[in-house]
Amino acid sequence: MLAAVEPDVRLVATLLALKQALPETTRHSARRVVAAVVAELEQRLADRTRAVLTGALDRSARSIRPRPRDIDWNRTVRANLKHYLPERRTVVPERLVGYARARRAAGKEVVLCVDQSGSMAPSVVHAAVFGAVLASMPALATRLVVFDTSVVDLTEHLADPVDLLFATRLGGGTDIDRALAYCQSRITRPADTVLVLISDLYEGGAPDGMLRRVAALTAAGVRVVVLLALSDEGAPAHDHGQAAALAALGVPAFACTPDAFPEVMAAALEGRGLAEGHSL
Repeated sequence: MLAAVEPDVRLVATLLALKQALPETTRHSARRVVAAVVAELEQRLADRTRAVLTGALDRSARSIRPRPRDIDWNRTVRANLKHYLPERRTVVPERLVGYARARRAAGKEVVLCVDQSGSMAPSVVHAAVFGAVLASMPALATRLVVFDTSVVDLTEHLADPVDLLFATRLGGGTDIDRALAYCQSRITRPADTVLVLISDLYEGGAPDGMLRRVAALTAAGVRVVVLLALSDEGAPAHDHGQAAALAALGVPAFACTPDAFPEVMAAALEGRGLAEGHSL
């Protein structure tokens, strides 16, 4: 049957939810199906994601004191148009704009904190693929954490998104506060960190604690982004009260399609505003 059906994200989610009940021989077939869907998603999303985020990282690393060979002359001219001298028909570049030289170490940190309760299954699949893509970029230090009522750090599996998906445990409850507490304990450079919480916000733990945790993270300088879903299925059922409370903290919560995710991440890495409604 698995050989005959058309593999897609929903089928992958179903197989992952049932993996403990599958016979050993069927698990091999299931893994082939998951690998085929992951490969298709990577082909569709990986190159564009790297291109968009590389541009965002370059822009966020611009220096106002660049070396001569690092000067971005187009942006320098635009930044100094007010110093144009008509009589000489020239611009006096009082402020140089350029790109910082490439760093050997990762310049930004990204933490993907993913709700693996049953309703979030397609989002888990896409998060695994994006986590692998982000982890392949030397300028980013990427961590992926999944949670239900417990928290599991799957960062060591980022090199292989198929292994990562088979390490998840779809279903169960939700304790967002506990997951955020774990992520907070692993953040070493708050001002250079983007934390992406992917959850429908139905908190089974401590709702007030979750909000206090988000407030503490943002106060420390972490850029927090909340995605109610990372899928092609549009706006999911979610806790509207929690979403409104997060918005009051300056953290909008919205659904996001996989195709829109690179732009969302680019805006977060650059510190630009995030418009709601990417897929609503």
